[in-house]
Amino acid sequence: MPLRILSPAKINLFLRITGKRPDGYHDIQTIFQFLQLHDIVEIELTENAVVERIDRHDFELPEIDLTVRAARLIGQYRKPGNPPGVRITLSKTIPCGAGMGGGSSNAASVLVGLNHLWELNLDEFVLLDLATRLGADVPVFIREHACWAEGMGNMFSTCTPPEKWHVIWIPDCVVPTKDIFGHPDLNRDSPKITYQDYEQGCCQNTLEPVVRGLFKPVDDALSILSQYGEPRLNGSGSSVFLPCESFSEANSIRRELPANENIHVSRSMNTFERFVS
Repeated sequence: MPLRILSPAKINLFLRITGKRPDGYHDIQTIFQFLQLHDIVEIELTENAVVERIDRHDFELPEIDLTVRAARLIGQYRKPGNPPGVRITLSKTIPCGAGMGGGSSNAASVLVGLNHLWELNLDEFVLLDLATRLGADVPVFIREHACWAEGMGNMFSTCTPPEKWHVIWIPDCVVPTKDIFGHPDLNRDSPKITYQDYEQGCCQNTLEPVVRGLFKPVDDALSILSQYGEPRLNGSGSSVFLPCESFSEANSIRRELPANENIHVSRSMNTFERFVS
């Protein structure tokens, strides 16, 4: 039987750029939290010595996506006698290109899943190193706990922000992260804050003004949601979210929003169970 793995989406509860590094990357501060909204990744070992991906969704992914790269990367640790092939089946619910970390989450699931199936016994430090090579957001899904992140987003400390219901709106546009971080109007020197500052309401996303100025669908979604509370841009977008105090409040707001828009109601989580029966 294939190993079935829950692969959650993420939100950035805030995001600040605190400086630009000599290597061209940026220093940031953010909080990663997970969502009940999730994909399912199934992994099965085979004898055909190839990495095969089967898609159970109605949109296309690149032939070599993060899950395939993850399988090939951790394959260097495969022991003699282990089945050499891997079949990955993706059942995706997390929207692609919306800044919700679906691809990163899937890649982390493959790393953890193959570590289990091949009985490699790689510790978290090795898995985090492999995850870092795949992408900036992949390591947080290895840790399986909400994190305060600094540096390039790769310096983690566990935190426990409130778990809330959210209205999550995915506007019909793709926001290229590289273009946003390279934009001349981006504020790159926000003062650093503490977790206590965040708890007291310092939860802005410094990417938001640039994204709103460039992408009208994002600006429109944030404007409409602001009638109900204080919405935020999720990472670099395009998704935005509105924190709510209860499912009934979030669901009530969703019913008042345009029915033809891609809008979800989902609860945030500080931890999640990886393997499912």
